[in-house]
Amino acid sequence: MRKRLKKNLGVFRALFSLRFHGLTVFRLDFFGPFFVDGSLFVIQLLAFGAVYANVDAIGSWGRGEMILYIGSFSLINAINMTVYFFGINGIPGKVRSGDLDLYLTKPVSPLFRLTFENVSPGSIPLVFMSICIIAYGVGTADIRLTLAGTGAYIFWILIMTVLYYEMEVLIRSVSLYVVSMARMEQIEEAGLELCMKLPGIAFHGVYKVLFYLILPYGIMATLPVQSMVGEMSAEMAVYGMGVVGLFSLLTCAVWKRGLRRYNSASS
Repeated sequence: MRKRLKKNLGVFRALFSLRFHGLTVFRLDFFGPFFVDGSLFVIQLLAFGAVYANVDAIGSWGRGEMILYIGSFSLINAINMTVYFFGINGIPGKVRSGDLDLYLTKPVSPLFRLTFENVSPGSIPLVFMSICIIAYGVGTADIRLTLAGTGAYIFWILIMTVLYYEMEVLIRSVSLYVVSMARMEQIEEAGLELCMKLPGIAFHGVYKVLFYLILPYGIMATLPVQSMVGEMSAEMAVYGMGVVGLFSLLTCAVWKRGLRRYNSASS
């Protein structure tokens, strides 16, 4: 186990070094994402401001908690954009072109390499911008920070980032089974767009089943906020961990089975 971990860390350092040097060959490639991602972030922030301009409360959450929710989802998404999005997002294209063959012949997990080969330093400012929104939300909600509450919040942010990763891998693993991914990507985009604007506490009935279990985007930022404001119950904490565990197993099974039935596009 230790030997494998050491090997993966070595591969990660090599991939990051290659990616960084590749981006710095042309300055526009390195600094362009700073401008593009920063502009997109500002546009999204303005859109969220317009949505909540005349909304004082959603359920038990006031304006401060909603700002904290937006910042939390933004932080999870920023980590996603920085670390693994651009690698995972390329899976369907590599399946169609046959480039996935190259990953299967390397002495390292193909999913590990796909995950970390396109790290995006240009998205790092989004992380700091999101933290600023979180700090503003904490101040607006007048939340008294404690070591336990802050630790729980960070824990749930990391766990929900793992869930976000699993969802992205799971959806793109479908490309190993079908020809077109258009519908799946549309479902993902629609679910994310809705849950980035509405916290999970706003969902009830069939919508809660959909966004708490089938497409669990509704819990991704809701649970971290609930942990910070002291609203998370033991049952909800167990449920959140259970969903992450369930999707870990499902993602692993779908990915591995898909690789077994994968036929090279070049053959």
